Amino acid sequence: MTENTGYDIIGDVHGHAEQLEALLHKLDYRMHAGAWRHPERRAIFLGDLIDRGPKQLETVDIVRRMVDAGHAQAVMGNHEFNAIAWGTHDDHGRPLRAHSEKNRNQHKAFLAAVDGKPALHRELLDWFLNRPLWLELDGINIVHACWHTDYMARFGARLRPGNRLGVDLLNEAATRPEEGAAETLFHAVETCLKGLEAPLPEEFSFPDKEGHPRREVRVRWWDHDATHFRTAAVIEEHLRVTLPTLPLPPAARYRYPCAKPVFFGHYWMQGDPAIQSPAAACVDFSVAKRGKLVAYRWNGEAQLSDHAFLHVESASG
Repeated sequence: MTENTGYDIIGDVHGHAEQLEALLHKLDYRMHAGAWRHPERRAIFLGDLIDRGPKQLETVDIVRRMVDAGHAQAVMGNHEFNAIAWGTHDDHGRPLRAHSEKNRNQHKAFLAAVDGKPALHRELLDWFLNRPLWLELDGINIVHACWHTDYMARFGARLRPGNRLGVDLLNEAATRPEEGAAETLFHAVETCLKGLEAPLPEEFSFPDKEGHPRREVRVRWWDHDATHFRTAAVIEEHLRVTLPTLPLPPAARYRYPCAKPVFFGHYWMQGDPAIQSPAAACVDFSVAKRGKLVAYRWNGEAQLSDHAFLHVESASG
């Protein structure tokens, strides 16, 4: 294998295998010996390979073959974690993720793909569980939703080598503690995979992308100037301007220390791909919602640039 000269960081795919293959081709990867590969570069997938899209198993197979061949790495996304929790039971036989109508609807594309294939389902859940929660590489950091140095320092030593969850930690990682209880691994995993959130003042709420009311809002943990609900919220503009200008609570004021660039997905950005700051780039541009499947072609630069993005449109984009 030749020396790696750079990384191609690919955002949330959500079962859109055709767009993934088109993007890999655009990035000059070619199929060889059963896996997409580049002679000089490696791909990094930011998680959320599954749910929503039309080709669940095909997407996972593409990424898995690349990882197994040493031509890619992939971190865990919240949809992979949710799949693990859905398919794992506690000591009382209860699933770690409730089989509610809401949760089933979010997971229905993957469940349909593995229906009648219990051995494959279990195999894929085991592969998801073996994905790292974050990657620290030469020159860049990689995480699905939030690079939170405090949580990583407090709970990282409990993970398996390579920042991986173990089966023994799943119950704690998936179970929300009672209100007022001490922070646990649940909070660290929630933040890493779903983002840093702040509870809204009592009289405020907004609908999420599926119409469910939300009383917590994800905040711009990469933006040191975002200190109030209205400036910090990661939601659509017409909703953001309805939020108060009150300061964020202390726990939501963490900001990335910017020691080196960080890449993440998760946030359903829209429009033309653009960095969030010279040290932060979201690479999720909503391919599952008529958006784009995006990659950032990183060549070692310490200051990120909008010019390094490449993308393909969704099938209906």
